[in-house]
Amino acid sequence: MIEFKLPSLGADMDEGTLLEWKVHPGDAVKPGQVIAVVDTAKAAIDVECWHDGTVLQLLIDVGAKVPVGTAIAQLLEPGESPQSVRRMVKPAPVPLAAENLSARRPKISPAARKRAAELGLDASQLQGHGPHGVVTLEDVEAAARVAPEPDRNQAMRRTIAAAMSRSKREIPHYYLSETIALDKAMAWLQAHNAQSPLPERLLSGVLLLKAVALALRDYPQLNGSWQDNGFKPAADTDLGVAIALRQGGLVAPVLRHVADTSLTDLMRELSSLVERARSGSLRSSELGGAGITVTQLGDQGVDSVLGVIYPPQVALVGFGRIGERPWVKDGQLCVMPTVISSLSADHRVSDGHYGARFLGEVRRLLQTPENL
Repeated sequence: MIEFKLPSLGADMDEGTLLEWKVHPGDAVKPGQVIAVVDTAKAAIDVECWHDGTVLQLLIDVGAKVPVGTAIAQLLEPGESPQSVRRMVKPAPVPLAAENLSARRPKISPAARKRAAELGLDASQLQGHGPHGVVTLEDVEAAARVAPEPDRNQAMRRTIAAAMSRSKREIPHYYLSETIALDKAMAWLQAHNAQSPLPERLLSGVLLLKAVALALRDYPQLNGSWQDNGFKPAADTDLGVAIALRQGGLVAPVLRHVADTSLTDLMRELSSLVERARSGSLRSSELGGAGITVTQLGDQGVDSVLGVIYPPQVALVGFGRIGERPWVKDGQLCVMPTVISSLSADHRVSDGHYGARFLGEVRRLLQTPENL
């Protein structure tokens, strides 16, 4: 039997609220299948299963707050039956307080519980007017009309504040920046887009992401996490991409295997990721496991960004706006399209010399865009 536990949907997540079950006892499940929707402080996330099996039991009610790592469902492995599992597993002793807790918990219809979770209402505090005091959908809607609207943005700011405070408290940051000439990259990009159909056209940000990913292959000490008082290198070039949300705040979902992905596919994946992040339809598999985060604030008009590392990662790369700036080329003053790249890195893992060489490799890669 498999105990399916609520995964961490980001380093800054401690708990989530179960909004909806997508499966029922007896349903067959497979890896990648969405089995539940969980609300975090930032968004409603589709939680995926990573096992083949059959749902035996759903352990958590819709609307309940669930700490990360809590078992939320039991799955039968292929070949197991409910009878064989019951023979193997002894029922856990019921805590003495459980009976009293159950007695205090109001009865509520499934539809009402789901609607209460959607509205951010605490189901245990609702007054029921249905038969035998059951909380009905009408009770939930009535309570919502008089309850103050939950401030998701405020909750998100608290979550971000906790993660960033932890980062600045625990991680000894150092910062580097370099201005990179993009004449060759922009000329190549213009030529590529001129001869490509609309679905295959690229934005400049994709070139920056690919250059970072390729550079990480030669500078692996910037790609990984600090765990158990030591550095754990990442297995692949999985980049977290900072995305600003329309309602405020941000998320950093993950682009996988960036160094091995073509620019056209990377553009398609990035566009999809941004769209789903802003519509609140990300999956749990897209919110964890990044070895480094990249933030681009050029669309906001800033020249450079010196970001805060997202723990437990050990580095963050930032890019400002691409713009024309004075430049000296072959001893002559000219106007050159440039971007200011920056690196925030953990001094426990790397030093300034190492970080400077990494930024130099990013620059070198952007001078030969046809090889990205």
